[in-house]
Amino acid sequence: MALCISFGESSTTTVSAHVLLLRFFDKTIESFKYNVGNLFFSILPCEPTSDLNARRTGGQGMDAVIGDGFSNDKQCDGRGGDPLVFNILDSMLKGSLERLKSMRESIYLVKNGVTGHVLDVNYGGTEAIRDLCLEGKLGPALWLRSKMIQKGFVPDVLTHNYMVNGLCEMRELEKADWLIREMQEKGPSPNCATYNAFIKGYCLHNKVDKALYLFSSMANSGIKPNRVTFNTLVHALCKRGLVTDAKKLLGEILDDDEKATSNVITSTILMDGCIKSGDIDQALGIWDSLFEESTPVDVISYNVLIRGFCLAREMKLAYSYSCQMLKRGLLPDVFTYNTLVSSLCKSGKFDEACYIHGVMLRMGVAPDGISYKAIIQGLCVCGDVYKANGYLNFMLEESMIPEPLVWNLIIDGYGRRGDLGNAFAIRDHMLSFGVVPNVFTYNALIHAQVKIGNVFDAYVLKKEMLLKGLFPDVVTYNLLIGAACNAGHIRFALQLYDEMLRGGYKPDMITYTALIRGYCIKDYVKEAEELLFKLKNSGLPIDHVPFQIIMKQYCRMKEPDMAFQLYQKWLAGNKDFPI
Repeated sequence: MALCISFGESSTTTVSAHVLLLRFFDKTIESFKYNVGNLFFSILPCEPTSDLNARRTGGQGMDAVIGDGFSNDKQCDGRGGDPLVFNILDSMLKGSLERLKSMRESIYLVKNGVTGHVLDVNYGGTEAIRDLCLEGKLGPALWLRSKMIQKGFVPDVLTHNYMVNGLCEMRELEKADWLIREMQEKGPSPNCATYNAFIKGYCLHNKVDKALYLFSSMANSGIKPNRVTFNTLVHALCKRGLVTDAKKLLGEILDDDEKATSNVITSTILMDGCIKSGDIDQALGIWDSLFEESTPVDVISYNVLIRGFCLAREMKLAYSYSCQMLKRGLLPDVFTYNTLVSSLCKSGKFDEACYIHGVMLRMGVAPDGISYKAIIQGLCVCGDVYKANGYLNFMLEESMIPEPLVWNLIIDGYGRRGDLGNAFAIRDHMLSFGVVPNVFTYNALIHAQVKIGNVFDAYVLKKEMLLKGLFPDVVTYNLLIGAACNAGHIRFALQLYDEMLRGGYKPDMITYTALIRGYCIKDYVKEAEELLFKLKNSGLPIDHVPFQIIMKQYCRMKEPDMAFQLYQKWLAGNKDFPI
């Protein structure tokens, strides 16, 4: 029955299947009755063999009923036979009766299925729809729903909520709206969870106006919003910077009892909105009101407040509230420590960041990829690449394979120090852990080669990129063009420039500045000025660097008049060149 409904077979096919199944059960029962009758005769006191065989076996003898083993080993002696035989037959009889009971129950279900009263099929269909929704297969789920409705089975509201939530997550808001209208017309009636899923879908896709309209329509449908509804709308409004509107909304829709019992989730959302809008004082006011109302706070609330202090560069207050967490019996989690570490690294306090990392380990909180990434990035920025490499080794010891960005930071750090050996060793180490180098990896290696003047080796790396299926970007060409110009190879730089144009890349101000410097090194000042005009006509923003390069070259050539003319063009500003 379930298979027929699932695959949408016709009612005629379903009834035929039922008839065939009933015929099969009838034959099985008849065969069972015959065998049970034989078993009963086998345990009765013996009659004359000829009469018994003639009456039950048609002259074939007892062997045809209970087998050669029983008939040959034990002969009837008028006392009913051996007890072992009776025990075995008794067990067989009990098992046969249990099977008969199961078959009768199956026949009952099939007969009910013919009359349309099977609840198991409806239950199986709803479970299938929910599983399909969890797997993201909304199309088959909606198809199965329509087939169930055609058969007279309407899925419950929970199953419909699965479909509404899945459609909203897949940005199918129009289909979700259609499904809710179907629920209102054909049943089951939507409940608060249905509207919450739809409101959340609108908020996730930044359609707060429609979410608010849907919220207002809940009252018309006789459905009272709950805390989930409020929190979803408040969070959406706070994300848009409308903290005041969020508070006003709460004041309008919450009654006095609900206002008196403030919810920690709602307060946390409001604090986060205030912090993101830069109003730390208002966030502290909400925090104080939580304690005045004796509302129990959690780790998430503390994390939001600590993050606000870190954004405001109030590290002393951040440390203070971290200690307050411990006094209240709340252990800081990895998000707490990551907030502190990231803020310290942004402030250039790398020693303190490393100390907090050590505190994490002593407190039994395992650092994650964000913790290590913040410290490694900070150490590489300040030039301590060797210490950053140590933290990379810590990650690998903990079986944490970093993302390519972390490897690239260390490769670039070694390259800036001119340590090509370690830079390429990190690249090889990266490959050994199955991390594939990307364009940024090769750009870091090219920059390392360029820094020590190895223009040819840098160009070889660019060819290696192409062999690996990676395409150079504007940064790659800028590095190579700049290196060629600094080495006095202006023709090679122009070849790279032409290759860049043929590849569809758009040169930027760095490209033109490098070429202007290359022309000036070769004393091609007129070509440099022409390129400067080309840069001006390209519409790219221009700073003082290309002008300064040409002016210095005129001064070195002892042509102050030409330098003064260029200076007048520079002063002209908006007339000839933008400043």
